[in-house]
Amino acid sequence: MARYGMAIDTRKCVGCMDCVVACKTENRVPEGFNRDWIAYEAVGTFPTIHMEIRSERCNHCDNPPCVTCCPTGASHVDEFGHIVLVTHGECIGCKACLASCPYDARFVNPEGYADKCTFCVHRVKQGLDPACVSVCPTHCFTFGDLDDQGSAISRALASRRAHALLPAAGTQPRIFYLD
Repeated sequence: MARYGMAIDTRKCVGCMDCVVACKTENRVPEGFNRDWIAYEAVGTFPTIHMEIRSERCNHCDNPPCVTCCPTGASHVDEFGHIVLVTHGECIGCKACLASCPYDARFVNPEGYADKCTFCVHRVKQGLDPACVSVCPTHCFTFGDLDDQGSAISRALASRRAHALLPAAGTQPRIFYLD
């Protein structure tokens, strides 16, 4: 079984939002909602400050609090790729998963269920990259199996320093930002 993750090169991301548009289009995300977004953060101290631009989404954590708090089991870890998913028909819209996610990566779809990034699992199962990865004009995304030492993502993470968001939350996120 694979354990999918994503590395995003913050030196290459220009905040163009092609990933956001591709996600909304591929997954028919309702107007006014997003499964991914662009964040801007000033990093460093004067006089060596730089702007980090990064694409954010569900971190598909190895220790996902959204799964353990779900009263119906709608939020779960899929056996294919260890991807955190929501079974829409089982979700009661209680918002427990929204409250437990330290990344604010979920929203309640107007149809009443919790929604979020799925790593475009329907595409990945066909051997394709997630929509966000496939459209990026700067090629800042690397997606793949973190447990395969020969994979592009494993090589990228071995070649550069990287960080995850909110490591102190204990979620063990699988989205990494290459410094």
